[in-house]
Amino acid sequence: MHVLEVRNDELMDSLTRQAAERGITYAAIVALIGAVDSFTVSTPPAGDPTAHTYSSYPLPAEMTATGEIVDGKPHIHAVMAVQGDRTIGGHLHRAELGTSFARAYVIPSEHPVAVQDNEAIVFAAAPDSPTDRGRLTDTRVALP
Repeated sequence: MHVLEVRNDELMDSLTRQAAERGITYAAIVALIGAVDSFTVSTPPAGDPTAHTYSSYPLPAEMTATGEIVDGKPHIHAVMAVQGDRTIGGHLHRAELGTSFARAYVIPSEHPVAVQDNEAIVFAAAPDSPTDRGRLTDTRVALP
C-alpha cells in the first residue's frame, strides 16, 4: 500500500504526479480523507446518464472518497461535508488544498481496468468556474 499525501496543491494533479513517480498505472484508492478549500464535482442529469453537470463550490469541505487509478489517472467519487450539516457528492474533478491536507491510501494492481467499447471513464477536466459561482452549465462527455 502507498500513502499519497497532498498539501498546498490541487488534489487530482498531485495524485497523478505521485502515482507516476511511484510507477503506479492501475490501483484501487481504498480510502481518501482530508479537507479541501474548494472543489468541483459532476453528476449525471436525470434524463441522460452519459452527460455530466459540473458544480463548483468555493467552500471548505471535509472529504471522504474512494476510487481507482486507471492509466495513471485518478478516478474518484467523493462525499464532501460542508457548513450546515450538508453533503455534496459526485465524481471529483478538482479539489484545492491550502489550509489542510488529504491522504489517499492506494493499493497498486498489475491488472489493467477493462472498459467496454461503448463506455468511457471520465477524466476530462471540469470547465473553469468563477469563484463566486456555484452551478455551471451541462457539459457533454462524448463516448467513443
